Amino acid sequence: MDSVVLIYKGIYILAIFGISLLIATYSTYFERKIAAFIQDRVGPNRAGPMGLLQPLADAGKLFFKEEFIPANANKTLFILGPGIAMLVAAMTSAVIPFGDTLILGETSFDLIAIDVNIGILYIFAVVSLGVYGLMIGGWASNNKFSLLGAIRAASQNISYELAMGLSLIAVLMLSGSLSLKVIAEQQAGFNWNIWYQPLGFLIFLICAFAETNRTPFDLPESEAELIGGYHTEYSSMKLGMYLFAEYINIFVVSAVMATLYFGAYNFPFMENLRNAFDDPVLGNNVVTILGVGVMFAKIFAFIFFFMWVRWTLPRFRYDQLMKLGWNILIPLAILNILLTGGGILLYDYFTQG
Repeated sequence: MDSVVLIYKGIYILAIFGISLLIATYSTYFERKIAAFIQDRVGPNRAGPMGLLQPLADAGKLFFKEEFIPANANKTLFILGPGIAMLVAAMTSAVIPFGDTLILGETSFDLIAIDVNIGILYIFAVVSLGVYGLMIGGWASNNKFSLLGAIRAASQNISYELAMGLSLIAVLMLSGSLSLKVIAEQQAGFNWNIWYQPLGFLIFLICAFAETNRTPFDLPESEAELIGGYHTEYSSMKLGMYLFAEYINIFVVSAVMATLYFGAYNFPFMENLRNAFDDPVLGNNVVTILGVGVMFAKIFAFIFFFMWVRWTLPRFRYDQLMKLGWNILIPLAILNILLTGGGILLYDYFTQG
């Protein structure tokens, strides 16, 4: 039985990795299509029907472009930088529950790669390493624009990680667990955390834009000021790995937001649907499969929101970005913790006497 579960875990991990790469690949296509729609253009329409093969054409172009390493660059670190960024991005989805439990024969399979009781802590620990990929790549390029972009990325990520972590404390106070699986299970049906933590979600959402270097927080790679920021000197698949890492991070942070605040794979009346089947195993599996679809629908909705904001809002100045993080979001996150603690105490007082 243990060997069956081990084989399943290996297949599941490979499947999640493949799905992450596929979503990252086609996010470039849909971003260009959404930008074209907003700007009243057509967008990619040459490679394949409706341009659906455009991401494959872009990937082929990146694979076959000439490799270029600046003469004065630190070659080892120059290669290591995008590798770290890509590796860290691919590791973060391991603790996210994409569904409930499938029952096949006498074995139950959880739709989560690694169910640890410190899932949120794991994600923060891994994501915090991602900035090293940007810093190393910017510094190793021996280019002042790349270095400035790397410094911006490091200071921005550190600043907004604080507010993001503080916004999560309120959710952890409600759930009493660091496990994403437990947090998802507690939001069964329509009992989603967004109803209890609207301010915490807003803070987390703003910080998610900053952590993924997306507009209006794309100061580390702002073309008007820094040419391309920390990846100015990169070409071929090294540049592709930085771009892929960004889109994988968008996918992962969308999955985290869906799990923490929007019920993950839970949807209204799921228990009624589960009990509508005479065979409890069949009912469980049908609800689980529907839950996976609901989870990915929520993720795609957040990804669309990321893209819509990029082509709608202008970029902040750097002083505005830092002021928002330190002077506004962190105090608001602390206030949210106090309000949540007060609400829990009042609830316990009136319900338990």
